[in-house]
Amino acid sequence: MDMLVVKQMEKLWESRKYGRLLEELLAWRVESLAADELRQHACLASAALALIRLDELHQGNATICPTFIRAILAHQDRDGGWGDPMLTALCLRALSINDGSGEGPARGLAYLADLQQASGIWPRIPIRRMPQDAFVSAFVLLQLGENERFRAAVDLTAALAWFESHLDECDGPTRILWSHAKLRAAPILRPDTLWQLSN
Repeated sequence: MDMLVVKQMEKLWESRKYGRLLEELLAWRVESLAADELRQHACLASAALALIRLDELHQGNATICPTFIRAILAHQDRDGGWGDPMLTALCLRALSINDGSGEGPARGLAYLADLQQASGIWPRIPIRRMPQDAFVSAFVLLQLGENERFRAAVDLTAALAWFESHLDECDGPTRILWSHAKLRAAPILRPDTLWQLSN
């Protein structure tokens, strides 16, 4: 069954049906809450999600994987990001599979660290002085909450504290993303604070 999934990904990628590949990859995933944003960058988002899905299927050595990695790295902007914080987080998660390190991921992490606001969260538009965006921040934490390099690069404690004190102001999709993201970030929290995040 997994080989059929790999073959389907290869077929859609090679025929440049990035939108269709993205839709198939988003099906049944919490990332589908960000489908509108991801569709704007269907090629890049589908490459990143394909790598993530292949890793989940234990197919990280599929012959198409280097193609997806090259596509992601080829689209990295000069500032280190991939257009915006959400897409950057998704690309970094894909590149971090199998301990992906190097200049590209390091520049991406620096980009996210630079965009993080003093409150602990990120703006939607990649300009630090723009308004904070809880949805974007929950998506970033969902993608990278477990990543040790991300934790070292950003102020994760401030981000988590922001959600603890502002969750009642967030809309439904943001709350759903956060409910998944907090599970990934939980290992950095003290055991006596975990109960607070479950409410």
